[in-house]
Amino acid sequence: MPEVVLLCEHATLNGGERSALAALPGLQAEGFEIVALAPPSGPLASALTQQGVEVIGFEAGSHAGSRSWRSVLRQRLVHLLGARRPALVHANSLSMARLAGPVAAELGLPSLAHLRDIVRLSRPGVEQLNAHGRLLAVSQATRDYHLAQGLSAEKTFVLHNGVDLQRFQPRRPTGWLHARLGLPPQAVLVGTIGQLVMRKGHDVLALAAAMLSDVPHLHWVIAGSRYSGKEEAVRYEAQLHATFAAAGLSRRVHFLGTVDYVAELLNELTLLIHPARQEPLGRVLLEASAAGLPMVASDVGGTREIVAAESWPACLVRPGDPRALALAARRLLDDPQRRRVLGESNRRQAEAVFDVRRTTAALAQHYRELCD
Repeated sequence: MPEVVLLCEHATLNGGERSALAALPGLQAEGFEIVALAPPSGPLASALTQQGVEVIGFEAGSHAGSRSWRSVLRQRLVHLLGARRPALVHANSLSMARLAGPVAAELGLPSLAHLRDIVRLSRPGVEQLNAHGRLLAVSQATRDYHLAQGLSAEKTFVLHNGVDLQRFQPRRPTGWLHARLGLPPQAVLVGTIGQLVMRKGHDVLALAAAMLSDVPHLHWVIAGSRYSGKEEAVRYEAQLHATFAAAGLSRRVHFLGTVDYVAELLNELTLLIHPARQEPLGRVLLEASAAGLPMVASDVGGTREIVAAESWPACLVRPGDPRALALAARRLLDDPQRRRVLGESNRRQAEAVFDVRRTTAALAQHYRELCD
């Protein structure tokens, strides 16, 4: 049974980690033994252990957020990988890919790296990524961006993330979220899901919400947490609350923090808003599509690859434009039939492109080719 070492950067469960976890059962069924080099404690380690994955402690930075020297991390990686000699090394993030590329090349180990970010790279960064045998971009937009920076076209493939279409599927709302929030049945729930960071655009959402304050019974549900302790991150979160308060919406916005019931949450929403400034392939958009939920999203990165083409005019808006976001949301809130059509279209798109069984089979084929 070929052993694959999955190299993970963060202890938390965000899009990249959830996408890797979704693929694990299929990879194990294909005959691969997955071992993770990851932070030894936290939500990710717990989830990996529950799926029968051995976790070997490896931390790329301190708990305070400062990163260790890259040379020290590479020396530790040389020691760990040199001792195990796995059939394949899989770096699950761009940062870990930069770290592991030269190490895998030095040890003569086949390696693959996931490109889950659209960020500028230095020349050394490009060289470190090109040291891998194969690079998997989560969207065509991500691939195009990185090829323009000098990544090898021959090594770089598109592999969309997949979603469990059984777990995420259209279901009638039960009203449990209304009850939990103490809201009457007529309350309309519009939500957003993601880390409380500037690139996710919560500040744009708050301004759009102020423009929709006249919509009766409209409540905003915000799922996600701020992980950074930096001063600007703390100020950013405080400003979100201040913007809602200034619009008189403090009693109509509900910050849930990090949740582990996204599938159930999506089924209770009328509309999903995703105002990100940058998004290689937003996982919550994949999950919302599978749930048959209509959505309004910023037209950035790989988002057009998620939303069905016929839905673009109603669903996609300019990034950083609260007025456009509010206008698109208002139109859909006023048109239940249009919401139904968009939700059905989203589900069909998820079934056609983002079924985790399909994407995991493609990932397993990449594994086999590299191991051979």
